[in-house]
Amino acid sequence: MSKIIVDIETIGFDFDSFDKKSQEYLLKFSETEEDKLETKNRLSLYPMSGEIVTIGMLNPDTMKGCVLFQNKGMKMEKKEENGIVFETGNEKEILEKFWERVKTYNQVITFNGRGFDGPFLVLRSSIHKIKTTKNLMGYRYNYREHCDLLDQLTFYGAIRKYNLDFYAKSFGIKSSKEEGVDGSMVGQMYKEGKYMEVAEYCLRDLLTTKEIFDYWDKYIRF
Repeated sequence: MSKIIVDIETIGFDFDSFDKKSQEYLLKFSETEEDKLETKNRLSLYPMSGEIVTIGMLNPDTMKGCVLFQNKGMKMEKKEENGIVFETGNEKEILEKFWERVKTYNQVITFNGRGFDGPFLVLRSSIHKIKTTKNLMGYRYNYREHCDLLDQLTFYGAIRKYNLDFYAKSFGIKSSKEEGVDGSMVGQMYKEGKYMEVAEYCLRDLLTTKEIFDYWDKYIRF
């Protein structure tokens, strides 16, 4: 069965880019200045208030894949390193490439893909009027189509959730966060023009997810 690991990186839109009524709606339940700042910082978590800047894909069997990422139109040739191809484009272009490639695989593997990556990919695609090619939100209990490792490691919500970093350390796996970067930093990195650094961080997440998948497949899966 052909498998592909998928991970995305997102950023929130500039709060000032929303009209006044939308700003009021977004801040509706924010009472203090701290609440308002927190709301603005969380815009990257939702597909209506943020966008995808990076999509990573890794075949865990061949260790080949690609990282598709936005770089604000900067001139950059497509390059390949250790079987991973780095390609640039705007959000619409990287989404189109993603759906064209993911349709050839039988199983999609994610970490929290049902709660984050999947809905984000589908809704951002709909905004660009891109037709999806694979159902990422199908029957939850069939991991052979979409194996969401967070679902598997919590036994579908029976026990508490931990983040990717915590699971990796618990299983003795090198965490993608050991380089000093985590998802909360992506927005600022992107604003500073560190597009390749964001792409490389996404790749590290893919590699960590691959190791956790292997661990789950060997010691936990039934």
